[in-house]
Amino acid sequence: MNILILGGGGREHSLAWAVMQNPKCDKLIVAPGNAGIAMIADCAALDIENGGAVASFAVENNIEFVIIGPEAPLAAGVADRLRDAGLLVFGPSQAAAKLEASKAFTKEICDAAGAPTAAYGHFTDAASAKAYVHREGAPIVVKADGLAAGKGVIIAETVAEAEAAIDDMFGGAFGGAGAEVVIEEVMRGEEASFFVLCDGTDVLPIGTAQDHKRAGEGDTGPNTGGMGAYSPAPVLTDAIADKALSEIITPTMEEMTRRGTPYQGVLYAGLMIEDGQPRLVEYNVRFGDPECQALMMRLGAQAFDLMHACAEGRLAEARVNWADDHAMTVVMAAKGYPGSYEKGTLIGGLDALPEDSFQMMFHAGTTEQDGRITASGGRVLNATARGATLQEARDRAYAMIDQVDWPQGVCRRDIGWRTL
Repeated sequence: MNILILGGGGREHSLAWAVMQNPKCDKLIVAPGNAGIAMIADCAALDIENGGAVASFAVENNIEFVIIGPEAPLAAGVADRLRDAGLLVFGPSQAAAKLEASKAFTKEICDAAGAPTAAYGHFTDAASAKAYVHREGAPIVVKADGLAAGKGVIIAETVAEAEAAIDDMFGGAFGGAGAEVVIEEVMRGEEASFFVLCDGTDVLPIGTAQDHKRAGEGDTGPNTGGMGAYSPAPVLTDAIADKALSEIITPTMEEMTRRGTPYQGVLYAGLMIEDGQPRLVEYNVRFGDPECQALMMRLGAQAFDLMHACAEGRLAEARVNWADDHAMTVVMAAKGYPGSYEKGTLIGGLDALPEDSFQMMFHAGTTEQDGRITASGGRVLNATARGATLQEARDRAYAMIDQVDWPQGVCRRDIGWRTL
């Protein structure tokens, strides 16, 4: 089968790595890809948010299956254009992708489905948003309604901080994503990620994970796109997962179908768990990054079969074969991230790293220039490993980190600390 993966980050490198292990994969193209992906697959320069361009490229290259990695092309309706062109696609329609593209829409769905989530208000102007904050008090969570690359969420400890966040969002700090704002109560407990596949009818759980959003050790500092993750998440027990399925995810999927916008693809439910009760923090309509890297390390070649069954509406017959293992991914970022950072710095030591089913260095923001690998993004490398225990996975991941020669790179040394 000829396969196209859209995206160019660590998530897509891990998806490509898993797909390439499956004997059903004859040819793999990743657009736009990165320096690490180019070592295992063909890369193509393509505007992945232009559905027409992607559809034409897929037809010209005899592509039979398209896997959409990031949220932006999904929100732009690329999956719809590809389906219109007769292609098999893994990823939700533009209408269904609103579950991530609009936090207010998700809240509306939760209300209709009776899914437990934080109390909230939805605002289109700063004055009424500030009035709500004054009424509710702090701490309080201020969120840009639209897509903000994981950075449009401010946990304000004081009313003044909340007001500043509101001014920033309505002032354009997050572009169009902040044109509307959702303000929520702060939920207490432990956060975890639950991943399920949905084919419009059936739902299949495919793994749990916990990530570290804060830049600094001990979960301090500014929010980032994620500095590391591990799978499985011990806090998400079988009993709590069953509760999340029956009380949150299945009612959401039924409500989406009732509205004429059935959901097909991976659904990532961010959950806050307290006293055995899960509540929804947010939905993402794609694999989390860096959670995907840990999941792909555990799933391996079967990840392709599961995604293919999902796209074809065959989830009822699909099964996940889990090993009793653990995986961890540690993000190496450019010094200064998530603020300003230097691009183009040289990364050495990558050639000597082990590459097998127990350890891989997935590339997130890299470019190859004259045979040398340089950093081209904020989150640059993802050292990913698995082991019989989380400690074993951790030791393997950090052993890879220690072999990388990149003075401008930083990482957190405490990924997995809650569990370990």
